[in-house]
Amino acid sequence: MKKKPGYDVCIIGSGAGGGPVAYELARTGFSVVVLEKGPWFKTKDFAKDEIVATRRSVYTPSLLDEPQVLETLNSEGNWEGVPTYESGRDFWNGNCVGGSSNFMSGYFHRMKPNDFRLLSAYGEIEGANIVDWPISYEEMEPWFTKVETVVGISGKVLQHATLEPRSTDDFPFPPLAENMISGKIDAACSQLGIVPKPVPRAILSMHANNRNSCSYSNFCGSYGCSTDAKGSSRAALLPTAIATGNCTIIPNAKVYHLESSDGFKVVRAWYYDKEGRQQSIEAAHFVVAAQAVETSRLLLMSKGNKFPDGLANNNGQVGKNLIFSGGGSGSANFFYDQFSKEEAVQLSAPGVFVNRSIQQWYEIDDEQFGGKAKGGTIDFLFEHANAMGKAIRQKWDGDRLVYGPELKKGIFNYFTKQRKLNFEVFNDWLPTDNCFVTLDENVRDKWKDPVARIRLGYHPHDLKVGRFLAEKATKVLEQMGGQNITMGISGSPPSNLMAGGCRFGNNPKTSVLDKNCRAHEVDNLFITDASFMPTGGSVPYTWTIYANSFRVAEILKES
Repeated sequence: MKKKPGYDVCIIGSGAGGGPVAYELARTGFSVVVLEKGPWFKTKDFAKDEIVATRRSVYTPSLLDEPQVLETLNSEGNWEGVPTYESGRDFWNGNCVGGSSNFMSGYFHRMKPNDFRLLSAYGEIEGANIVDWPISYEEMEPWFTKVETVVGISGKVLQHATLEPRSTDDFPFPPLAENMISGKIDAACSQLGIVPKPVPRAILSMHANNRNSCSYSNFCGSYGCSTDAKGSSRAALLPTAIATGNCTIIPNAKVYHLESSDGFKVVRAWYYDKEGRQQSIEAAHFVVAAQAVETSRLLLMSKGNKFPDGLANNNGQVGKNLIFSGGGSGSANFFYDQFSKEEAVQLSAPGVFVNRSIQQWYEIDDEQFGGKAKGGTIDFLFEHANAMGKAIRQKWDGDRLVYGPELKKGIFNYFTKQRKLNFEVFNDWLPTDNCFVTLDENVRDKWKDPVARIRLGYHPHDLKVGRFLAEKATKVLEQMGGQNITMGISGSPPSNLMAGGCRFGNNPKTSVLDKNCRAHEVDNLFITDASFMPTGGSVPYTWTIYANSFRVAEILKES
């Protein structure tokens, strides 16, 4: 790569998609600048404050300043868009240095070989835009492995029928401490002929890489890590990049336009600084990793002489085939009087993890699916630690409002006499023509730019698979002796698990990026967040994002 005015590489976004590129290129000697829309919180800023972390827009923008428009089907069967400042539905995730990787729970499952060949392995599904990936699991495997050490994954590899091929025997860090309920899950599964597996977590179980081990605070998902044990881009990657002297991070830099030349290259990134002034950065190469919705929005806003409909969008594919994660959730209460006194004390221990999952039905062979079909993952976890949310939910007994002494007693019993175990189901959200990103024609953000308009359609097959898996999970809860068992499957997307919009592929007519995540139409533009994914697999996306970003960083070194 020849030196150009400005920087060698400009990265937009500092999370799981941008961090590995900054880490690798800065260490190799490239000059790198990272433009991050949000502020730069440091480790000392991450207090376990429920109001800050989950009940106020502290780590995400105000919906009045930066709304989005969400399109859903109304009661008449028509698509209706509602601005998020009206609905209160927040689709932002972790707008700060390190992005949403700061606030993940760190459930890290690898995708499996058939996730890369969904069409070839299971065939077409009417109404779904299923394609195979242009790369294989074998090509991604070394990068999954690299993440284990560099980002830091704790766990134990257990041999089972759906274990993906590995180049190492085990994870580099031992498993995190577990609650006694994990053993109860194991026992129930054994009685049902099910093989559970320990969940690898992107949380350090021991001091390493200038980061402390987990403190078992009981406040993990949705919270920033106050020990840097969690494998966020901010803690695991960016400090090393900065220490080289080759990486500059500019926080509070909202990129609104990528200026392109007549030679099909990006020449400059335009952004608003903290004071709202227009600034620009020149670089030889540009990497966009702003999370799926906002990456598509940025490209659509970046019109030029060669790209009248948006950067890299002459084929009309930018924003199309947006995906989330299909599935649902369920729960059961376990009352302390069901257990011995010693077991009850162990069950109530607040900070240690459950770390159990089931992937026995990652591939389903059931007659209701007409043969083999893609299944998914069941993860078990305790109810979120947030005390306010727990207390507020006690005001309802079914449809009856509870108050006064009855409410007080209900809150006391909920916090002192039981613990709730949840499960979450992860299965493919099939790409369709009714899940995509465009620019809204009427709603603007505080900088007067058009906001993202997101159509949130789903495929009925997603619900069918999710319900199948949830029913299996409830059988485990029943076998464990759980009470008040519930389950729910929904087509409402989880905003923290978004991908697609700029899918990669070999055909420039049907994809935005090539197999190396370089835009087909723009020589020096790469996209490394989850936008590249044409299908999402049946696991959370973060490990795959990290792995692919390391892979693309290696390609950029040779560009």
